[in-house]
Amino acid sequence: MGYSLEYGLDEMEMHEDALTAGERVVLVDDLIATGGTAEAAVKLLRRMGGNVLAACFVIDLPDLGGAEKLRQLGVPVRTLVSFEGH
Repeated sequence: MGYSLEYGLDEMEMHEDALTAGERVVLVDDLIATGGTAEAAVKLLRRMGGNVLAACFVIDLPDLGGAEKLRQLGVPVRTLVSFEGH
């Protein structure tokens, strides 16, 4: 699945048998900034039939809007640390 980032295009792939339709998924990553990659991951997981329960990150850069982008998709976001300003 191709997706746009603030600096270009990228692709994300997943094995067709990586999850079963209806399976509950929590997305975990180290950092949420602009949210482009996390948004693409949520969309891919949903396309594969996954039920994304939440997205968890160690660091959030809230001024860049990524966590809010996921919340607008209906995904609760949890982080350990937020760094305002950049």
